[in-house]
Amino acid sequence: MEDQMALKTKNVAGNIRKIREYRDYTQDYLAAKLKISQNAYSKIELGYSKLTIERLFQISAILDIDVTQVLTMEQSELIKSISSDSKLESASAK
Repeated sequence: MEDQMALKTKNVAGNIRKIREYRDYTQDYLAAKLKISQNAYSKIELGYSKLTIERLFQISAILDIDVTQVLTMEQSELIKSISSDSKLESASAK
């Protein structure tokens, strides 16, 4: 059970990193938005810090993604979902 939880934690942290990179945001940018140091933010992405629910919602809002996607999707599915959402938004804006 502990190994499974560690794996899920790593997946969520990896999802946050992937979305941040996809959005072309730096760790410094997210850290500033969260009012924490870049080092503290880095520890979130590496899975070294425990992520509170409040912090997860804050990060999701900054990255403009639903929390459930961050928690449940695999990284490859997540990027496909984000890119298709972006295409839909740009098409409806025209």
